Amino acid sequence: MKQAMKNLFLPFAIALAATFDVTAQSVRDLPRPQTTAPVSGDAIQQGNWLVGAGIANIGHNFKSETFTLDVQPRAGYFISDNAAIGAQVDLGLSIYNGGESFRYGLQPFVRYYFPEGAAPTHRWFGEARIGFAGSSDEDSDGDSAFSRVYGISAGYAHFVASNVALEGTLNLIRSSANVEVGGGANTGLSLGLALQIYLPGRGNR
Repeated sequence: MKQAMKNLFLPFAIALAATFDVTAQSVRDLPRPQTTAPVSGDAIQQGNWLVGAGIANIGHNFKSETFTLDVQPRAGYFISDNAAIGAQVDLGLSIYNGGESFRYGLQPFVRYYFPEGAAPTHRWFGEARIGFAGSSDEDSDGDSAFSRVYGISAGYAHFVASNVALEGTLNLIRSSANVEVGGGANTGLSLGLALQIYLPGRGNR
């Protein structure tokens, strides 16, 4: 009886081991998710377009029961290799107990990608912006309809595909458009995260 069981178990064990080996080999052969891509400057050459959006702030304050969201869609055009001009729209919303406030603005920008420290998969860049912004607080007469906004940013673009980059920025912004400031100009540092798509121009396709 024991010999018969051994005779039945041995082929089963061999088949099971072979199955695990084939499965492990298949898993090793699967392509890994792409997290980087060489671009070699193709994405930031003259004639290309830049389209994307950034998240400047998102969060919830449990103490004050306030939810805040700020998004920044943008578009730009490369007037030369490494240099782009465009405009950014600022949209923000805060919802709190008893009301809400809405922020809005338009900021033309100039961006330059530095050749120094460049690599096939990433670029450092600097950006300058100037424009107008305002805010509207529910049931308030103290809104700043339009105020000047200007700032500079230092950023890093990491290409996860040949025409898609994840960007992180450190921003220094000065504005008097936020009703929470109380009418005076406010200067502050902030961090931003964005997804940018680089579209080839007609002559670069």
